[in-house]
Amino acid sequence: MQLPNALSRSPSIFSYLDKGLLKSLISVAIPVTLQTVLFSSKGVIDVIMLGQLSEFDVAAAGIATKALFVLTILLSGIATGGAMLAAQHFGANDEHGLKRSIGLTWLVSCALTLVTLFLLLLFSPYVIGLASQDVNIIALAKTYLLYAAPSLLFMAYQSSIAAGLRSIHQASTATLFSAIGIILNIIFNWVLIFGLFGLPALGIKGAAIGTTLAAAFESFALFIFLKSRRHLLLINFRQLFSSLDASHLRNFAQLTVPTTCNFLLWALGVFAYTAIMGSTGTQGLVVLTIISPIEAFSLSILTGIANASAVVVGNNLGAKEFQRAYYQSIFFVFIALVCNAVVALLLYFNMSNTLSWFSALTPDTLELAQSFYLILCFGIVVRSLPTIMVVGVLRSGGDVKFCLYQDLLTQWLLGIPIAAICALWLKLEPDIVFMVFFLEAIFKWFSCVYRFRTKKWMNHLVSES
Repeated sequence: MQLPNALSRSPSIFSYLDKGLLKSLISVAIPVTLQTVLFSSKGVIDVIMLGQLSEFDVAAAGIATKALFVLTILLSGIATGGAMLAAQHFGANDEHGLKRSIGLTWLVSCALTLVTLFLLLLFSPYVIGLASQDVNIIALAKTYLLYAAPSLLFMAYQSSIAAGLRSIHQASTATLFSAIGIILNIIFNWVLIFGLFGLPALGIKGAAIGTTLAAAFESFALFIFLKSRRHLLLINFRQLFSSLDASHLRNFAQLTVPTTCNFLLWALGVFAYTAIMGSTGTQGLVVLTIISPIEAFSLSILTGIANASAVVVGNNLGAKEFQRAYYQSIFFVFIALVCNAVVALLLYFNMSNTLSWFSALTPDTLELAQSFYLILCFGIVVRSLPTIMVVGVLRSGGDVKFCLYQDLLTQWLLGIPIAAICALWLKLEPDIVFMVFFLEAIFKWFSCVYRFRTKKWMNHLVSES
């Protein structure tokens, strides 16, 4: 049920800045931010560890992790679709509907993960070859994929439960177990890459095995916790398959299919950008691999705010508090812009210290990394508004088709073609090509603001369930 005109005039946006919103920021945004910081820190530390070996290991890990990132984002898309329904069910005090949504999320995630993993491993030489033709890099990347791919089966469970926990304002629980998994990942990687405590030094293969072992431990610990607490999100197999009702699946698919396609197209676009950078040479690919986790780390606060907005605005829409949902969305956008500007300044003033971590880089590669870093400081500000709108506000009302069409237009019909022309035809330097990567975010500013003001994204989804 869409209610674009269900708003009355409000005297001030600050009348909606209440304790409930601030409580939601604390209960959702802070835990998700910490979770993202930890996850991004793991990526940075992995790159630092592999950087002690060679630039080939860094480049190979960059390609392989970007390929796995596509599948990770596929899981995130399914989880986001399930979380949209779960948040509104929670707002409507419908625990059965919430549990059914998360159960379907887990079941669909597992099924798609099995299929996509099989295809990825079968065609891995061709996938890696899109980003690099170097035989050493291809061999190393194939090894990483083989041993890290099983971790996605455990991530299917983790992402589904984490989506449910965020929807019921228990994001701190997901953050706790994510922290455990990331700490284990760092320890396993450290031991297996360099061969500590009498174990053989496995290099990039050790990093991949460590990733899978950590994911397995995290999933098992999370399940034991839910079972010991008899938690609402503890789902047994009977309940899981009983949710496979045609009407439930249809409603679930109406949200998750566009969202998952949206996420998948975006992730494939990220891989396409990696392949484009690879065409400029190994040096550009190495620097992009270094910069990517730094970028993810710098966007952690934005990710937390976006997820908090999705939960809070979704709860309001589920409770039919449309005016509150609209004006609190504006507040979320404002704090996201301010926080990202502050992060960009902190990032800029710590450039020398940050890049000093990557000791294996040659002087030429380090100089290129400094150029990428400066561009990133501006780029994360540019990406602030589109991220909070697409990841949080617009999707909270189930406006998934607009998000899909927008990404399809800005990324695949504008951003990627322009970047490809700059790299393959004009033969521009890698740092100029990297700057072009942020063009799509500029296009999204205009479309997101226009869509938000139309109020067509404000949908009450629970009654349709």
